[in-house]
Amino acid sequence: MRRRNFMFACAASALAATLPATPADASPRFYARARLVDPAGRPLRARALPANRNFIFHYPFAGTPCFLLNLGKPTKPFAQLKTANEETYEWPGGVGAEHSIVAYSAICAHRLTYPTREISFISYRGEKSAGSRFAQVIHCCSEHSQYDPAEGAKVLAGPAPQPLAAILLEHDHENDGLYAVGTLGGELFNEFFRKYEFRLALDYGGHPKTTVEGRSIVSELTEYCKQQVKC
Repeated sequence: MRRRNFMFACAASALAATLPATPADASPRFYARARLVDPAGRPLRARALPANRNFIFHYPFAGTPCFLLNLGKPTKPFAQLKTANEETYEWPGGVGAEHSIVAYSAICAHRLTYPTREISFISYRGEKSAGSRFAQVIHCCSEHSQYDPAEGAKVLAGPAPQPLAAILLEHDHENDGLYAVGTLGGELFNEFFRKYEFRLALDYGGHPKTTVEGRSIVSELTEYCKQQVKC
């Protein structure tokens, strides 16, 4: 009997070794809650956010930029996505009265391109262009990675290995306020800080990794950045 049980255990172990590993889930990561405010410090109202325009805020760290977008129409209610490491997750859709407001890390998942004060190669594009057959996408001109903001920033084209990390938003129905509370998907913050350590230290007074708490200022990309590259 012991020999039979031993043989069964060996066979089971061999079978398990040949089966593909079940992908792990990419669980939400929660950071300090930060209310989104305008450059004058006034709380942002979801219903007042213009549609189809690029807005920038920083979260969950002082040096990590994010896009805030009102797509002007409801997003998909959810999307099943995967990180580059095959971790699965479900994006919960947009927030606000029309479920049209979304936020994503503005760090491209391919070469970590991001908007700076001087120039931005990545932004939301409402219309098709010579470099894109898609409209209403986040387009990175570095290598033409394109993401669908209405479906969790799913990759539509280009070499990006995964969607942009989503910024989890809360919408307060009573005061119409918007709050950033965490991230979902493939974070690339460690890689980002390593790649741009010197530049970020200069831009953020040596403290790009400071956690954003309490509030985060939202600016229109045209005001935040001197030049936007179109492609």
